[in-house]
Amino acid sequence: MPESWWKEAVVYQVYPASFKDTNKDGWGDIQGIASKLDYLKDLGVDVVWVSPMYKSPQADMGYDISDYKTIDPIYGTNDDLAHLQSELTRRDMKLMMDLVVNHTSDQHAWFLESRSSRSSPKRSWYIWKDPNRDEDGMPLPPNNWSQILGEANSAWTYDESTDQYYLSIFTPEQPDLNWENPDVRTAVHDVMKYWLDKGACGYRMDVINLISKDQRFPDAEPSLGPDKKYHPGGKYFVNGPRMHEYLQEIKHEVLEKYGAITVGEMPGVLDIDEIVRTVKSGTGELNMIFIFDIVDIDNVPGKVRMTLQDWSVKDLRHILERWQRIMIGRDGWNSVFCENHDNPRSVSRYTDDSDKYRTYGATLLALMQGTLNGTLYVYQGQELGMRNFPKSWDPLKDYKDIEAINFWKKSLDLFGSNPEELVKQREVLEKKARDHARTPMQWNAGMNGGFTDDGVTPWMRINDDYREVNAEKQVSNKSENLSVWQFWQRGLANRKMRKDVFTYGDFETVGLESEEVLAYVRTGKESGRWLIVLNFSGKEVDWPLPSGVEVEGWRVGNYTKGRPDKSLKTSIALHPWEGLLGKCIR
Repeated sequence: MPESWWKEAVVYQVYPASFKDTNKDGWGDIQGIASKLDYLKDLGVDVVWVSPMYKSPQADMGYDISDYKTIDPIYGTNDDLAHLQSELTRRDMKLMMDLVVNHTSDQHAWFLESRSSRSSPKRSWYIWKDPNRDEDGMPLPPNNWSQILGEANSAWTYDESTDQYYLSIFTPEQPDLNWENPDVRTAVHDVMKYWLDKGACGYRMDVINLISKDQRFPDAEPSLGPDKKYHPGGKYFVNGPRMHEYLQEIKHEVLEKYGAITVGEMPGVLDIDEIVRTVKSGTGELNMIFIFDIVDIDNVPGKVRMTLQDWSVKDLRHILERWQRIMIGRDGWNSVFCENHDNPRSVSRYTDDSDKYRTYGATLLALMQGTLNGTLYVYQGQELGMRNFPKSWDPLKDYKDIEAINFWKKSLDLFGSNPEELVKQREVLEKKARDHARTPMQWNAGMNGGFTDDGVTPWMRINDDYREVNAEKQVSNKSENLSVWQFWQRGLANRKMRKDVFTYGDFETVGLESEEVLAYVRTGKESGRWLIVLNFSGKEVDWPLPSGVEVEGWRVGNYTKGRPDKSLKTSIALHPWEGLLGKCIR
């Protein structure tokens, strides 16, 4: 397997609105990111990926871009970004930008011109269709596709002045670009070159597999039930008919000329061959994509994201075994993550975030991520074990995300007179809302958690636990056990030291019969075999050591700062949410 810098890199995602505010307006800013680079460097970060900072009306927190080449004043200036780039370079770190080109803002100059008249030169830069009509002649959407961030609504938005609908599969404020138009593709290439020329090392590519639509625009199957007007149309735009053509064009016209790192956000794709085709070494268009199987593990299959189902260790084992083996065996590459700005906090989702077990749950996940094949991604606050905010928060006041707002509005409309069902919908909101990952960073125990100055109202409420869960406390921790931050720091250093095992090594799951314990062996050319044992349960477990696996010694555990004192034979006693890393006899 060929080695590359981007395979070995640790990528840290910054959600800029919530990272650090320095100008006292309650929003995080670029100068705030620059002020914390030493913190990130000490953690072990190589690449800082920043979610969109471009000029935007903020209908979807910056994923609705009105000017691709200008930093939004709420975050700073283009000069501020140049300074950030300089400071990163000085520390031998890199900057990865967020590319959002499936759609723009409805306030982008391209769209304003496009919607000005049917004869506009940029009319074909977006997807416009004539309406259907009801029996009274009133306009109806061209098909029954639903919005992704509000499935009760149509994916089409009516423009009264030109009597046509434009496609807006996320929200009406985010009209989809028409990638069939070569002028659109050329404009996207120009945007990409602009930031690469200024020093960016590459891009996280937002919903990049949605850029090609089936030009028939047929109705979707009524998957949400016969009583619903609109239904997910992903069958006709997820990995659409010309997607690979468009991505190959980007690769040859832009990416190859800069040696850029790329990671594609590609939701909804299930075809293994399609995924491998995209990331296969040499011929693929992208370095890697985000595989969403782990962050979709509690979604009801075939339904929208805001649903809940139970999951098991066997489900998690199957996902890891599948994608680790596929990418190793077929010369592809994984991204390793279980948290980002579009998902709740991992410690709350996959483990126990109570005061008693939060640290153990967070470090268990850190041990898992740090020992898997692929490029490692850490989301801001994950290195602290930040958790979901309390259930007592008010959906109408404390939740800010457009998806959560639409979800709760729909729930009230549908179940306002059904208290039992409304409780179930509230549980989905409390467990799955994207807002949980977007609360401001907790830097210290001072007012506003050090995110912004005393007396300033943050754009979003600080999680109530900031006095106990914060960076200052964890970085300076001198207790007998490592803090979550210290555990991550040590784990990242260990991953880099033994990259032949944890980045490039072979992977094999063991102990397949266990319903509580996830275990696997990683094997490197120089460093030999290593056993990782993860108790994904809140109970004491006696785990039998699998035949053929002999442990020479336990090197890392999340219940002790030093080497764990555990049995090397037959059965291993595991505490709730305990993780172990052991060196095997060759």
